[in-house]
Amino acid sequence: MKYGFGVDLGGTTVKIAFFDETGLMMDKWEIPTVTANGGSRILPDIAASIQQFIQQKTIDPASVIGVGIGVPGPVNSKGIVNKCINLGWGVFNIAEELSRLVGFPVKAGNDANVAALGEYWKGGGKGCDNMVFVTLGTGVGGGIVIEGKLLHGAHGSGAEIGHMVLNRDETVPCNCGKKGCVEQYCSATGIVSLANKALAATDEVTVLRTNDALTCKYIFDSAKAGDGLALQVLDQFYRYMGEFLGNLCDVVDPDAVVLGGGVSKAGQVLLDGIRPYFDLYVFHAARGARFELASLGNDAGAYGAFKLALDSFGN
Repeated sequence: MKYGFGVDLGGTTVKIAFFDETGLMMDKWEIPTVTANGGSRILPDIAASIQQFIQQKTIDPASVIGVGIGVPGPVNSKGIVNKCINLGWGVFNIAEELSRLVGFPVKAGNDANVAALGEYWKGGGKGCDNMVFVTLGTGVGGGIVIEGKLLHGAHGSGAEIGHMVLNRDETVPCNCGKKGCVEQYCSATGIVSLANKALAATDEVTVLRTNDALTCKYIFDSAKAGDGLALQVLDQFYRYMGEFLGNLCDVVDPDAVVLGGGVSKAGQVLLDGIRPYFDLYVFHAARGARFELASLGNDAGAYGAFKLALDSFGN
């Protein structure tokens, strides 16, 4: 039996998991992400933690096929990171550097893309050949799997789907510097922004007006309770999502669209709300895509990272 490691590198913690070659997660743990001094300790800490695990568990190094890692920034197919602002990193080859430190082959990818690969392999997209994964959280990210292969792109920015333009008339800039991005309407913060705009435009009586610190969850809960303005806000959000996903699926024609991130915790009501607008905007031949909720949670990145290594070094 062969084994390997999947590493999900975040701004606060590093999640590390140990897998066998079938994809069974046999162990997992976390270490802090030390971003001081330009993040110079991050890779040595990861390597030391993996080596310590191997020694403690008396694992034969010859049985380890390699390490996969998901990184919060653009990473091209050669493992070159093109800046990770929140880690203090510039441009360098993370795969080569971590491989030198840990003593095993390393394959790297963008964290959202890697999480998509995890959901494709063992989660909501299991059994697909083509899949779109969308994370709806503070921002909008995701990944695309085409005919079983993760899309990286020429510059490591493949599947930056949150920055497709939905509204060319928007005057407020997105965090990326452009205006009218998907992220401005379809993220958790985007939904709150839609609600605040709706509140400013009407005197309608609504429970949303009684909450000084609106959250996405509160808006969904208010809509479930029948609040009229909350229902209008979510209908607007569903329309944006339907147009966004319709355009995306016109290009990819996936078997499944898998939705993850904090907003996906709304559950089936989210899928039911998006579907009619998706059917309205998508090209008819791509209408067969099924909608699924992500199922791996915070483990998706580790699963996908190991799958990167398995696909690269497992044979």
